[in-house]
Amino acid sequence: MKKVRFILLTALSLLLACFLAGCATNATTSDSHAIPTLFFHGYGGSYRAENHMAQAAVQAGVTQSVIRADVSPTGRVTLIGQFKRHDRHPIVEVNYLNSRNGNYHTDGQWAKNVVVKLQQRYQIKKFNMVGHSMGNMAIVYYLLANATNRKLPQLQKQVDIAGHFNGILGMDDAPNRMKLKPAGQPTKMNANYRELLGLRRIKTLKSLQVLNIYGDKNDGSHSDGRVSNASSKSLKYLLKDQVKSFQERRIVGPAAQHSRLHQNKQVDRLLIHFLWKKIIRIMKLTDRIFEINN
Repeated sequence: MKKVRFILLTALSLLLACFLAGCATNATTSDSHAIPTLFFHGYGGSYRAENHMAQAAVQAGVTQSVIRADVSPTGRVTLIGQFKRHDRHPIVEVNYLNSRNGNYHTDGQWAKNVVVKLQQRYQIKKFNMVGHSMGNMAIVYYLLANATNRKLPQLQKQVDIAGHFNGILGMDDAPNRMKLKPAGQPTKMNANYRELLGLRRIKTLKSLQVLNIYGDKNDGSHSDGRVSNASSKSLKYLLKDQVKSFQERRIVGPAAQHSRLHQNKQVDRLLIHFLWKKIIRIMKLTDRIFEINN
């Protein structure tokens, strides 16, 4: 009789443990309707470069969840913070701990690792991506490798800021040297861009909406000081015919300098309206909302 009682108690204990584990999982798991937006910083940067844009979204009432995804030099992802329950538009500040890695295939793989980690933790079905400078290369190389993978969540919206898709000034480009043909094709292509031409053959991007933002210092260089406008605008040739919509916006003046674009009020407005326009009236927001980091 004692043996039977012991077996019953053990079984009940196991059932209780399973129940509690389920409760713990539910407590840390957002519902699958959340559509997180992942921010990717540039070369030599960190998640701090994303804070201004993320906090502008918080101040605009988009979200109350801003978490961080640290990516180790080996690609291991650690999530710091949790999505708040029922927050449909959480933000993830992606933080590459090796921020000087110039292998774009690796950068794209690390981006995938973050997406997979969020999928495992929160069962997400859809997500957005925002990149600044080299962060854009992580995004397009992620697409190149994974756009046809139906086991991954679906990328809904993509914002590219100051992207150097076909070269960087002082390295493999010079002011006013690069030209674009009427269809947007560069007259000269570097090795990375030739590889990215593979995006033109991908047929699974029909639901993707893209906003490409580039800066022009208006000093005659037709650049943001680091990347020529032609290099940034060369994204159009890669994606325009493959995606649901493609928009370009030019930011002009001193605040359009490459490293200042991720702290630019006009950029804040553009990306908030583009990403979340269905839930806020961005055109009625006053400048006061965007004073947070100035």
